[in-house]
Amino acid sequence: MPESLGAPVVRLDDTDDLDALLEQEDRVLLDLYTSGCSLCQAIEPVLGNVARARDDVTVAMANAGDDLDFVERYDVRSVPTLVLFDDGDVVAKLAEGFQGGDAVESFLDEHAE
Repeated sequence: MPESLGAPVVRLDDTDDLDALLEQEDRVLLDLYTSGCSLCQAIEPVLGNVARARDDVTVAMANAGDDLDFVERYDVRSVPTLVLFDDGDVVAKLAEGFQGGDAVESFLDEHAE
């Protein structure tokens, strides 16, 4: 089962964890990263802040290098990649490097139901 990071951010080990989370939560923002990626490390606290500030989305993180199914499923070409789900379906993807809190908030608002 997914492990909470203390903040309302959930760390996923594999796509099975993601599938379980998508069954439980209506709206999920998934951060796909890889170990050693400095941009990925920089966005982690931003996503923690977003998770604490918003109750309309569950923020999750997964290392795409640990489970290549993430790469195939979501056509990951660069990291960090943010994937937004509504009711289990992908509604948007953002793969433009580091994003600050305002950019992530705008991304979520732009793709609100």
